[in-house]
Amino acid sequence: MPEIWIDYLNALDVKALSLTNEEILDAVSKALDAQGRGETVIEPRVHLVPESSDKGHFNVLRGYVKPLDVAGVKVVGDFVDNYKVGLPSELAVLNLFDPRTGVPRAVIDATAITDMRTGAVTAIGAKHLARKDSKVLGHVGARGTSYWNVRLLDHLFDFDEIRVHSRRPESREGFAARLTRDLGKKIVVTDNWEDCLKGADIMVEASRLPEPTPLFKTNWVKTGVFVVPYGTMSALEFDITDIMDKVVVDDWGQCQPGRPFGALRRHVDEGKVTLETLHAEMGQIVCGAKSGRESDDETILFWHRGLSSTDVALGAAMVEKANRMNIGQKLRFA
Repeated sequence: MPEIWIDYLNALDVKALSLTNEEILDAVSKALDAQGRGETVIEPRVHLVPESSDKGHFNVLRGYVKPLDVAGVKVVGDFVDNYKVGLPSELAVLNLFDPRTGVPRAVIDATAITDMRTGAVTAIGAKHLARKDSKVLGHVGARGTSYWNVRLLDHLFDFDEIRVHSRRPESREGFAARLTRDLGKKIVVTDNWEDCLKGADIMVEASRLPEPTPLFKTNWVKTGVFVVPYGTMSALEFDITDIMDKVVVDDWGQCQPGRPFGALRRHVDEGKVTLETLHAEMGQIVCGAKSGRESDDETILFWHRGLSSTDVALGAAMVEKANRMNIGQKLRFA
């Protein structure tokens, strides 16, 4: 057997790469474009629940991106009480493989990848589906993915006002302080959902609810707004899809009936959102096969559950940059 060496990037290596906003958006856009062209394999995520879903679970995501010639598997833990022991709620590992031989190529700390690619999908969704003149962002949630939602959205829209809310005061205040430092603009901190979301042009819900609870009210959504809910447990009222001109998802395979969790889980399981009523998957819009926003009056909802293909694409981009910068380690596999 020939020698096999694996690229290994730990959390410090990933941080040292200092991926730019454009590098992140470009990698994720390539994955979405490939998906829209039918050049990916995205297996619906599976879950491992050690005890109960309210304590936490593992997500296992598997994907292949043909134009990048790479396959991958990511395992990410999602444990809501990790803050009590000084840990982020989500910790992840991504393995990359040669899709023709199965040879392992890389092992990467994917905690930042999860956050970055989620924010990039939110931002790319807004690029195609939000009004171009959107100036007010309302964001519920302060977990890791939330930072990249706001940072990449603001990179594209340069908001006049950014509002944030999360359940714990120390969480929302800390989140706002980080955003103020990194974005160089004032962040409005609210102590309730309504003040955060009502009247915003882009409404993002990334909450961590222990069970489905309709805290996001339909009557807060004005005409022409772009809504992005992706909490594990739904925060939506059941009638919210009735006011939408378009409903878009990242991957119907992960959203269709019978899958656990997600913002529109009840809407799908009870037949309110179906493959027939769905406007498009985001990849179809990115590659030009389906339309994005067609008028300022359209009210649009984008539900994304997380794409393995975007993990793979961003991980591959990190490995490529790490090799150029001589960052990381080479581990002997065989």
